[in-house]
Amino acid sequence: MEAIKKKMQMLKLDKENAIDRAEQAETDKKAAEDKCKQLEEELLDLQKKMKQTEDELDKFSEGLKDAQEKLELSEKTAADANVPCKATSDRDTRTLDQGTAEVDPPGASALLNLN
Repeated sequence: MEAIKKKMQMLKLDKENAIDRAEQAETDKKAAEDKCKQLEEELLDLQKKMKQTEDELDKFSEGLKDAQEKLELSEKTAADANVPCKATSDRDTRTLDQGTAEVDPPGASALLNLN
């Protein structure tokens, strides 16, 4: 009879320990679920921010592409415009260099007559 009482006490103690472990497991499970929910919300927020950043990147990349195309067109236009001007400019410079000894600036003769 004494052995049965000891066995009953041990079973009761085992049951209480099992209940305590089950309660702790439930508490840990609840904490893990809360943490998981919080991380999922953070993930959704980060995905939303990433999507917005990608959209901005696409927008600015498109703007950059347009600006580069405009720059290339402007450079080409400027290069095309400068080619004839350079030849004209060189010719005009030679003419001016040759003619400076012969041509007085406008108004120079009037200033010479005043003295």
